[in-house]
Amino acid sequence: MAISAQQVKELRERTGAGMMECKMVLTEANGDLEAAIDLLRARGLAKADKKAGRVAAEGVIVMALSSDQKRGIVLEVNCETDFVAKNEDFLALAKDCAGQALAQGFKEADALLADAGVEDRRKGLVSKLGENISLRRLQHLQVKEGVIGAYIHGSRIGVLVALEGQAATGELGRDVAMHVAAARPEVIHPSQVSPERLAREKDILITQAADSGKPADIIEKMISGRLNKLLNEIALTGQPFVKDPDRSVGQLVQGFPGVEVLEFVRFEVGEGIEKAPAADFATEVMAQVRGS
Repeated sequence: MAISAQQVKELRERTGAGMMECKMVLTEANGDLEAAIDLLRARGLAKADKKAGRVAAEGVIVMALSSDQKRGIVLEVNCETDFVAKNEDFLALAKDCAGQALAQGFKEADALLADAGVEDRRKGLVSKLGENISLRRLQHLQVKEGVIGAYIHGSRIGVLVALEGQAATGELGRDVAMHVAAARPEVIHPSQVSPERLAREKDILITQAADSGKPADIIEKMISGRLNKLLNEIALTGQPFVKDPDRSVGQLVQGFPGVEVLEFVRFEVGEGIEKAPAADFATEVMAQVRGS
């Protein structure tokens, strides 16, 4: 099949590989972008998958917590320009919507949009500011005996973490939330990585090791070690804690008897909406944490 320049461009942006390599693997993969990325990774030609780091829309992340820290709301509100994202009326709408969602127990953004008062206010602001404004997504977390930890970075990244257990503290919750903002874990525990993801990663590692010339038993140990390393890189409990890399987040939480991480949610403005690449705020968070 014919491979378009746009397909090559997107693959280069996501992997940092050369143009000819991208065109070659896209042809082999019949235009399947994800399969092409796997081919590049298996051949050691992919620098990184950068798609997740793109910020593709303007707006803000806002949060609201109950006074007892047992419930929390994180909400993304989008607009078209950074100028409007800093407008007082726009910010007031976002904060008020988060507060209302918490007070009324809303679990999704559609519940806010169904409120006539919220929708009228949104439409009025669209007319006043001349930009489309959307309440894009909302998530609600709740615990029984623990706390909801919260961290927000410059209104661009917002994280909520549900810690269950009587020994949980607000400080622990904030520390874990700050870590999630900086390190972007995909799951809480390594055991939560899907079998499909494991099989895919193992296939890539097998391909990489095939030409090593080492005995089969050594190759198997290499693959097992690399797979375990990957699991700890993407699972929250296995990651080195950003404020103290000598211990993992799992070890940090174990210092609070009976406490466990039930859930976390990380919102970043514009995540998943295609637009020109913007600043990497996760790297900025990491730099600030390690410099503090």
